[in-house]
Formats: sequence, C-alpha cells, structure tokens
Amino acid sequence: MSEPAYVLTIRCRDALGIVAAVSSALAEAGAFITESSHYGDPDTGLFFMRTVFRATGRVREAEGFHAALAAAIAKFDLDFSLHDANRRMKVMLAVSRHGHCLAHLLHRWHSGELAIDVVGVFSNHDDQRRLVEWYGLPYHHAPSAAEGGSRAAQEQALLSTFAASGAELLVLARYMQILSDDLCRKLEGRCINIHHSFLPSFKGARPYHQAHERGVKIVGATAHYVTGDLDEGPIIEQDTVRVDHTLDGDAFVHLGKDVENVVLARAVHWHSEHRVLLNGGRTVVFRHGA
Repeated sequence: MSEPAYVLTIRCRDALGIVAAVSSALAEAGAFITESSHYGDPDTGLFFMRTVFRATGRVREAEGFHAALAAAIAKFDLDFSLHDANRRMKVMLAVSRHGHCLAHLLHRWHSGELAIDVVGVFSNHDDQRRLVEWYGLPYHHAPSAAEGGSRAAQEQALLSTFAASGAELLVLARYMQILSDDLCRKLEGRCINIHHSFLPSFKGARPYHQAHERGVKIVGATAHYVTGDLDEGPIIEQDTVRVDHTLDGDAFVHLGKDVENVVLARAVHWHSEHRVLLNGGRTVVFRHGA
C-alpha cells in the first residue's frame, strides 16, 4: 500500500513568514517534504505555494494535517487546499469531429504516461464513438442543433453526464461548441479548452489559414481555462512551431495539430497534479522541475 502523500496548495495575500510557518507546521506533524515551490506576485500582492509531502510521523490522515496547518498559520488567513497525491483525478473528455487531441490524450492515459482516470467522452457527433469504445470507455452523444438537437438540451446533458461520472475536470479536446455563460460559471476552474491558435492572434474560423495569409513564421496552440469571455480565459500553456513560405495552409494545420496535442496534454497533466493556481485572469503554473 502506498505511503500517505499529499499536495498542499496555498493562495493568499503575501506576507512575511508564510513559508517558515508552513514548513514548521509540517515538520512538527512528521511530514517529509519532497517538492516545494512558491511565488509572490508583485503586481497583485498575492502569494502562491505548492508543497508535496509524505506522512512519515504521528499524523497520517489528511484531517490531521489540515488541523495542524490551520492552527499554525491562522494569523495569515490562508486559503489552502490539501489533496491526496496518490489519488488520480477523474477527467471527462469532450470532442466534436476532429479527433487528434482526443486520440492523443487517450493514448497517453492508456499507456500510463498521463496519471488521470478518464471516466468517459461526451460529443455532439458520433464520429469518435468507435475509438472511444475501443478503449472501453462510455461514449455520451447529445446531438447538436445541426443534427436536430438543441443547445440547451445539449448543455444539460453535458452537465448531467459530468456530474454523474464523478469527474473533477472537463477537457474540451476540440469540442467545437461555445458554452453558455451559465455553464462556464458552473465549471469555473474545472474546464480546460485547447484553442487551435496562439492566442490572442487569429481568432475565429480557420486560424491557421489566416496565419498563412499573413505570412507568419510560427503557428501555435493555447490551452486555457474556459470562461464566459470566448477564448479569453486564464492561459495554462502555449507552444509554437516554426513555419515558412514553402508551406500552404493545410501544412500549417498538420503542424498545428501536433502542437495542440502536446499543449493540451501538458495542461491536463499540470492541472491534475494541482500545479496550476488561478491568479485573476492569469495563472501560476508550478511546472515539474521548474
């Protein structure tokens, strides 16, 4: 049986002595710290911290560590969370017709490279059913308006499926539907989208072809949290690939798909390990090894 291990995340007003207080509280409870990162944002005056530790002493359960931390750092009025580091986050994926991001995530999950539990796939089309069911996962299909469905019914089906599955994160793996403001609020901080462009440039339809027409030298992709402001949510990860005048718009698409796969997988990985903390309209990402 795995030794109890936890991930502690903190977000609060910056102040002198936070790191010392947290470290002392954990040490007194017999915790062995294996990884720790922190950042004080000079612009917002907020402090962020992520610490991973093993329970090696008298305190073993999360409740005991929670009580020890609450007592030791009460004067700082910290907003902190404690997560079981040995438990995989439950994730639901959503897709439309383009299946490259879905296939990449499923492969990474199935091969053990992505430490999450995929609980199912939701789609407004039936195109990816065969792939999903090959992996032994449930495929939930709610038709789009173009297929005779309605947006309201589709969103209700998505939210109901997400809740019933026990999922903690919804990943829009090229789910080409705009979510309503109400649904975005209900999924705040729990829904990641991959945008097939290097935001904030080239929004809307056919971004790679827009980029080609402008003669850009790089194309990229952006993974961000979903908000009611379309494609304006806090950015988690971005990456680019170089292109040149010898490539046409379709070649841009092919290269861009590879970047989308990698960027989305990184974002899901970091979120599932509680490495991403919201900082207003931005994020603090404690990347592994950073």
